[in-house]
Amino acid sequence: MSVDYSKLSILIVEDDNFTRGLIRKVLKEIGVRSIAEASNGKDGLMEVVRTRPDIVFCDIHMAPMNGKQFLQGVRGIKVKDVDKTPVIFLTGDADLSTVRFAKEHNVNGYLVKPISLAKLRDSIDSVVSSNVGMTQWLTSNP
Repeated sequence: MSVDYSKLSILIVEDDNFTRGLIRKVLKEIGVRSIAEASNGKDGLMEVVRTRPDIVFCDIHMAPMNGKQFLQGVRGIKVKDVDKTPVIFLTGDADLSTVRFAKEHNVNGYLVKPISLAKLRDSIDSVVSSNVGMTQWLTSNP
């Protein structure tokens, strides 16, 4: 399976400017062209509705709205299919309660910082392969 990353629309919700820039750079390196950004969960929720990204990478520890609240907001949104938007947590936090929360709220991936190109690409590939519609749209089997 070969994923065409250039077709993806990605939203990065991350309060740290340096980390957000690093994620953007790595996404561009793998071929993603459409990248939106938000510096906190509240702005991130508005961006999800506005831009309808294919995948969201979201930090957990932010203010005024953290990643857990953001995920609950996305899952509870009353806009068709937006509540099913794949969300991948980005965090330095491998705490068991956070991992449990992520599973209970249908997070689509969990990346522990520091991120790498390989880990980022693998997390996108995992989301794509678990979503039939996305797989058909984004892959080519030579």
